[in-house]
Amino acid sequence: MKVDSPGMLDLIVTLLLALGQWRFAVLVVRRSSNRRAAVLGMLAWETVVAAGYFCSNSELISRQRVSGAAIYGAIAFCYLLTTGCAAALYSLWQPLYSHLQAGTSESRRRALQLAGEALIAAPFVAVGYGVAIERTRFEVREVEMPVPGLAGDLDGLRMLQMSDIHLSAFLSEREFARMVDAACELRPHIAFATGDFISTFGDPLEACIRQLARLKSDAGIFGCLGNHERYAHAEDEASELAKRAGIRILRGESQELKFGGARLNLAGVDYESIFDKKEYLRGAEGLVRPDAFNLLLSHNPDVFPVAASQGYQLTIGGHTHGGQVTVEILNQSVNPARVLTPYVRGHYQLGGSSLYVTRGIGTVGLPARVGAPPEITLLRLRKA
Repeated sequence: MKVDSPGMLDLIVTLLLALGQWRFAVLVVRRSSNRRAAVLGMLAWETVVAAGYFCSNSELISRQRVSGAAIYGAIAFCYLLTTGCAAALYSLWQPLYSHLQAGTSESRRRALQLAGEALIAAPFVAVGYGVAIERTRFEVREVEMPVPGLAGDLDGLRMLQMSDIHLSAFLSEREFARMVDAACELRPHIAFATGDFISTFGDPLEACIRQLARLKSDAGIFGCLGNHERYAHAEDEASELAKRAGIRILRGESQELKFGGARLNLAGVDYESIFDKKEYLRGAEGLVRPDAFNLLLSHNPDVFPVAASQGYQLTIGGHTHGGQVTVEILNQSVNPARVLTPYVRGHYQLGGSSLYVTRGIGTVGLPARVGAPPEITLLRLRKA
């Protein structure tokens, strides 16, 4: 099975982090009384950090089967992000501070200095908050999905979605169980798990499936696989464990469900790489049934235009984590996922077809969420 290659987002993030560290190192060396020792020390330190950064790549860890590397990688990623952002903010603030403090009173200079210190501390505060609080501060999001020509017996159908769980060193089974408890209270008609149960080799896949099996729904629990099952070479294992637990993983196949006199044709596909767009949903058109409401489970939401053209009225996905770290600037959401796909989070419409992308539950790489808290989703079909 083909495994994804590092993509544009990885390259952009790496270059930005490297630039931030270069600027941070320059600032440290300039403030040192012994610049030669500072240069040598920073070179040694940045080598250690760089090695940790590469360990934050779940695909690489899974290939090499390196235990404990994810924690090393997460620490390095947090360090690179916070110090790089702080150095960038300092570089922007310092010229402005020098200009503003000229000819001002001592009290004003002190106020400006405190403002600058607060600005530079902001990345550390934001990441700390994302790790300690927002990482597990989940929300239950209820969304109504209008569907043209929806059969009357499907109007009001309640569908639970849990995705991107990433049960690992950064999300314990106990924390996830608390989210499953909340999901059980929603009493859905059908439940979906749309991939990325774990992050890498050695993560507790069986525990994740065990918790998902506690979900209660009238028509059962169905799912599809994500890219991290592929990275961990755990696609077959995940499918088998799910089958034993009463969860059906749809891998290029469909299942017809009846709700009153209406038919829901549920199809699912394995993760399809964003680097193979020409191959999106090849053969999935054969799963569409003209006499039913066709719903597609796809971990990667970027397949949506193809799904719509094939006749799927609704596609449900995840993968993006809602950006995981998102900043609102002038009413625009800025996050890394936008580099790869326009379908980052929420409801999208294309003709008579809809897509819903959940923010998911867990984290990957950076063990923090900022502006994109974990999400348990309850979708409710409505006749448009």
